[in-house]
Amino acid sequence: MAISSTAVRDAGLANRPSLTLKRRLNAPCEKVYAAWTDPEKIARWFGPAQVKAGSVNADIDLRVGGRYRISFEGENGEYFQVDGVYREVTPNARIAFSWAWYSTPERESQVTVSLQPDGGGTLLTLHHEQFFNEAARDGHSRGWSELLDKLEKYIA
Repeated sequence: MAISSTAVRDAGLANRPSLTLKRRLNAPCEKVYAAWTDPEKIARWFGPAQVKAGSVNADIDLRVGGRYRISFEGENGEYFQVDGVYREVTPNARIAFSWAWYSTPERESQVTVSLQPDGGGTLLTLHHEQFFNEAARDGHSRGWSELLDKLEKYIA
């Protein structure tokens, strides 16, 4: 039985590191979804803790197959840019997109943000998979945790 190169590549992706973070937010799903999908709102909260104030820019084409680009500066002046393609867009419930930093476009990974009503709030589950290696996963875990802290403050 022959194994195609696609099957081998897909099996390799399945074994790559991933992470899942959950956060209960005190806002309805509609407000949380808007924070992830409206460029003006993204610019107010996106990025890790050391983002230079006012430096976040977002370009969003919110549709399956549409592209996004988010850029920002660190407090030390370092430039960051991430972009990708939307794979799934379910208003107020789920968005899935590819994720690749400008500096390492060959290290594309996948992000899914799921939103579930939870009383008067939202249970957000962020699943990021197909990391290049464990170091990339660990760095993103810290970054996503800081980003979710900022999101929680923004929508409060």
